[in-house]
Amino acid sequence: MRKCFFLVFLNCSITFLNAQDIVIKNLSTETSKTVTKEADTSKWNWKHGGLINFTLNQGSLSNWASGGDNFSMAISSYFHFFYLYQKNRDCWDNSLDMNLGFVQTSSLGSRKNDDRFDYLSKYDYKMDTLGKWYLSSLFNFRSQFFDGYTYNNNAGTFASSFLAPAYVLLSVGFDYKPQRRLSIFMSPLTSRWVIVANNVLAKQAAYGVDTGKSFKNEIGGFATINYSSTLDKNINYKGRLDLFSNYTHNPQNVDVYMTNQLSFKINKYFSATYSLDLIYDDDVRIFGPQGKSPGLQTKSILGIGFLKVLNTKKRLINGDKIRVLS
Repeated sequence: MRKCFFLVFLNCSITFLNAQDIVIKNLSTETSKTVTKEADTSKWNWKHGGLINFTLNQGSLSNWASGGDNFSMAISSYFHFFYLYQKNRDCWDNSLDMNLGFVQTSSLGSRKNDDRFDYLSKYDYKMDTLGKWYLSSLFNFRSQFFDGYTYNNNAGTFASSFLAPAYVLLSVGFDYKPQRRLSIFMSPLTSRWVIVANNVLAKQAAYGVDTGKSFKNEIGGFATINYSSTLDKNINYKGRLDLFSNYTHNPQNVDVYMTNQLSFKINKYFSATYSLDLIYDDDVRIFGPQGKSPGLQTKSILGIGFLKVLNTKKRLINGDKIRVLS
């Protein structure tokens, strides 16, 4: 009896030890495996890029019978940068445009011929499944860097400066995007601030701001159309049209701000560019015989120079990890 019991006990012990040995072997195999994380879907989707354009024109004359300046040089530059975000129904577009240009001649000296700082930020929330209508909010800040002068008979008159004027616009409305390169934003409720931070210009009631005041606020309707396209393999166009109507003062006189930029690519680093800006502001009354009438302001610049397209990349951000895709 004891012998049978001993044999049964010995058989159970051997079976248990064999089972334990199998578990230990499997455990060691599992711990030696490389743990791999599945490809993660992006919670954030960013895209950024832009371009830099620099143009230099120089001319000189010596014993030139038809006349002209002995020396002239013009420098113009343009910088554009965008930062976009898109996730599910949310879109956030940011763009920065800067222009700066100077002209130097032997008879007239140095003058500024281009100066602009323009930042635009727009948040969209998709309202339909087709992705054409968005509930949107918009912020825009526009000013310049340096003092500006108007010239009459070669006499300069101080006309503008940094934050004089500056335009700050805050708007809510709807954004219609029938295609990827076209955006039509419409707002029935917009608040715009016109800032004149220079005391000399503020005392002159420049840019429609009351005498001695540094800013004024306007409530009105606003619309902006943004379009960019590759017209040909080496021809790119970027345009923007802003329209604003002040509800409380001459709403029929719509303020217009329009920019156009054409780039003709020559090779990898050089291109010809043409820009045309149009501005009409009913409150800027410095034109006409007595300098008390509004007028259409135009600026066009044509040049050949250096062009650098900044690489556009998408960033997928999830937690602490960042992956950069070309």
